[in-house]
Amino acid sequence: MSLRARLTLFYTSVLAAVLVLFGLAVYGLISVVQLAQVDDTLDRTARDVIFVSRVDENATFLISQRVSLDSSVVTQVWDATGRLVGISPAVEPDSIFRSPLDPENLFTDEEVFRTVPVGGTRYRILTVPLFANGAYIGVLQAGTSLAILDALRGDLLRYLILLSVIAILLTGVIGLIIGRRALAPLATVTDTALQITRADDLSRRIPGQPGPEDEVGRLILAFNDTMARLEKLFATQRRFVADIGHELRTPLTVIRGNLDLMRRVGVEDEQSLRSIELEVDRLARLVQDLLMLAQAESGKLPMDKRRVELDTVLLEVFNQSHVLAGDRVHMEIDKIDQVIVCGDRDRLKQVVLNLVANAIKYTGDSGTVTVSLSKHENRAKFTVKDTGAGIPAKDLPHVFERFYRGDKSRTRGKDGAGFGLGLSIAYWIVRNHGGDIEVKSKVNRGSTFTVWLPLATEDCPVATSDLREPERFAEPERVA
Repeated sequence: MSLRARLTLFYTSVLAAVLVLFGLAVYGLISVVQLAQVDDTLDRTARDVIFVSRVDENATFLISQRVSLDSSVVTQVWDATGRLVGISPAVEPDSIFRSPLDPENLFTDEEVFRTVPVGGTRYRILTVPLFANGAYIGVLQAGTSLAILDALRGDLLRYLILLSVIAILLTGVIGLIIGRRALAPLATVTDTALQITRADDLSRRIPGQPGPEDEVGRLILAFNDTMARLEKLFATQRRFVADIGHELRTPLTVIRGNLDLMRRVGVEDEQSLRSIELEVDRLARLVQDLLMLAQAESGKLPMDKRRVELDTVLLEVFNQSHVLAGDRVHMEIDKIDQVIVCGDRDRLKQVVLNLVANAIKYTGDSGTVTVSLSKHENRAKFTVKDTGAGIPAKDLPHVFERFYRGDKSRTRGKDGAGFGLGLSIAYWIVRNHGGDIEVKSKVNRGSTFTVWLPLATEDCPVATSDLREPERFAEPERVA
C-alpha cells in the first residue's frame, strides 16, 4: 500500500471514529432530552389531576370533570383492590386502556416512571400512589405514546449515518487528491535517486524547490545538499586515488628500473641500491603519513597530551631549520613569549617543523622566514611568515587538502621531496588539539600561516620527561 493510501486511510478512519462518537453523543442527548420532556408532561398531568380531584366518604378517589387533560395522555385511577375507578373521558369503553397501563406497578407505594409496550406501541407510564389521611387508597397511572419520538429518533439515526458516510467518502476522495499533490515531490525524489543509481551521476538535483517551506521542501533541500557533498567527496576520492597512484608509480618505476639494470649487468650497483633504498623510504613515509591522516580524520589519532612549553619547541625547530635554510634563506624570530599549552609534544613539534620547512622551501634566495609566538587572551598564537612566491587566491581554500597543488602538476621537485600531505597532517593535528590553523597569502609577496592553540589549564598533566624518540615528519609542500 502506498504512503498516500495509508495516510488517506488513517485520516479517514480518524474522521469516521469522530463522526461515530459525535453521532452517538447527539443521538443519546436528543433521546434523553425528549424523554425528559415526556416525563415532565406526564408528571404535570398527574399533578393537575390530583389537584382538582377529591376523595369521597368511602375513600374513593374521584376525578373532577373540570380538569383539562392533554389529549395525548391517558390517565387511570385504580383503587386499593385493583378496581378501575376513573379514566380519561376520551377513552372508549372497549379500549385496551381499560386495562392497567403498567400492571407490575399497580400496587406500588412510590412514584415510578417506566416504558412498557401497550397494544404493540411503546408507552411511557407514570405511576403515582394515592394516599388519604395517611392510608393507601390506590394509584394514578398516566401514559403517553412514544411512537412519534421513536420515529424522530429513527429518522435522526438514518440522517446521521447517511451524512457520516458521505463525509467519509468525500474525505477519502479529497485526501487522495491532496495526498497526490502533497507527496508528488517525494516521487520526484525517488525518481532522481533511481536515476542517480542507474547513471552514477551525482550531479543530478531535484528541481523546482526554491526554499524549505515545509517538511517535503526541507527534505528536498537536505537531499540536494547531500548529493552536493557526495559529489564533492567522490570527486575528492577519485582525485586522491589518481594522486596516490601517481605517487606510487614514480618510486616503483625507479625501483624496477634499478633492479632491471642490476639484473642486466649481473652485479650489485651501490648507487642503484642507494636509489632503491631512498624510494622505499619515501614509500614508507607516504604510507605512514596516510595512516596518520586516516587516524586524525576518524578522531583516533593517539595523543599523549601533557603540559608543553611551546616556546622551547619553537627554539628547537628554529635551530634545526638553519640546516635547511643554509645561506639561501634568512631565518629570524620576531617575537617569542613563554607559552604553555596542553598537547602532544611530538605532534606539535611536527606541526612547527612542517610549517617552517615548508616556508623555507618555497622562499627564494635571499628571502626571509620569520617566526613568532605570543599570547592572546586564553590562546597561543604561532606564526610563520615568508617572502616567497605566495599562493593564488583560488587555491587558498584547498591548501590543507591531501595531495592538492594549485597547478595540478604531479611532478615532484628536483629534490624529489613532498607528497602534498604535510599541511593536511598539520591541519588535523591542530584540530585534534582544539585549535585552528589559518593561511593568508598574496602572489609574489609571500604567505603567512597562523596556528591558534588553547593555553594549558590546571588539570593538564605535567610531562614526566622531555625525551622523545626521533620521529620522521612529513616533508614540506606548498601549493605552487
